Amino acid sequence: MKHTLLAILFTCAAFCSPQLFAQDVSYYGDKISEEGALPAEQVVAFMQGKSEAPLKLKGKIVQTCLKKGCWMTIDIGNNQTMTVRFKDYGFFVPKSGAEGLEAVFEGVARKEIRTVEELRHYAQDAGKSKEEIANITAPKEEITFEASGVIIKGYKKSN
Repeated sequence: MKHTLLAILFTCAAFCSPQLFAQDVSYYGDKISEEGALPAEQVVAFMQGKSEAPLKLKGKIVQTCLKKGCWMTIDIGNNQTMTVRFKDYGFFVPKSGAEGLEAVFEGVARKEIRTVEELRHYAQDAGKSKEEIANITAPKEEITFEASGVIIKGYKKSN
């Protein structure tokens, strides 16, 4: 019995599709690679003294736009997130099911002052309550990201 089980394992290892063991990976926008991606937690330090910079980052998805998938937020450490939008509104990510997964994204990081209207719009897209939206009363300086390509690891895109 032991030898039979070993023979099955070796046969499968030799002839089974490698996709059985591969992690699901989905691509959005430009096809990019994971190579050279910095942890998203480094973006704040990297942007010191810069208003914008081309970067490739990787980090955990906190939330995606519930209406269209037209943005996602990424954990950048210290209880902060960074909004990632998509170049020329040219592609979208899943509206649900990607939270907690790792994303790799390439594009341009920017320091921006987000208006009250813009902050309220994003809060509405995120499904915040009317009270939470009304409590947004001041602009906010943030690091944002415009991605030309995104990889989401662990998410299987349905065709």
